[in-house]
Amino acid sequence: MHERALSAAAVSVSSPPLASPEPSCLHWYAVYTRSRHEKCVSRQLEGMSVATFLPAYQSVHRWNDRKAVVSQPIFPGYVFARIGLADRIPVLSVPGVINFVGAPGRPSPIPDEELNALRACWEHRIRMEPHPYLVVGRRVRIRQGSLADMEGILVRKKGQFRLVLSVNLITRSVAVEVDAEDVVPAGGPALPSPRKQKQLD
Repeated sequence: MHERALSAAAVSVSSPPLASPEPSCLHWYAVYTRSRHEKCVSRQLEGMSVATFLPAYQSVHRWNDRKAVVSQPIFPGYVFARIGLADRIPVLSVPGVINFVGAPGRPSPIPDEELNALRACWEHRIRMEPHPYLVVGRRVRIRQGSLADMEGILVRKKGQFRLVLSVNLITRSVAVEVDAEDVVPAGGPALPSPRKQKQLD
């Protein structure tokens, strides 16, 4: 597995948030924020003992006379918070928060496997970057290494394979670099070897 250092990401796993003491009552939700308020909202939620996840990546911004590397949220306008449903009102009172993603008055929880996949990439310091959300595509599984059994959509960019991980509720995706030898179709036969794949391209 090819690994690179992931840029700054804000992750807090703290004491059980607010009024929901039972871990089984907690779910991940997508909190929709005002533009460029993601970091501020995340800090305020952490101050309320809410577990948050705000993955970020580094990008180069160029001006007329200089350039700089800046850290930006992978999912602009969203902060992920792990709370009990009864605790949504205090979260909505945080300055910069617009609403939860979901039906009015009833936020939609994000499946744990989707957030766990993203958090695993952060914990293993695997580089992530924004990627167009894919509705169709081939679903694959990583068969070995630190991300073994993780599933996503396989794409190819500049001669390298990438695994696209998606958060379907907010229709956003990220891409992580993977070794072709570590990837097999989900529920299907193994991919061709890199040598055979090169011949097919």
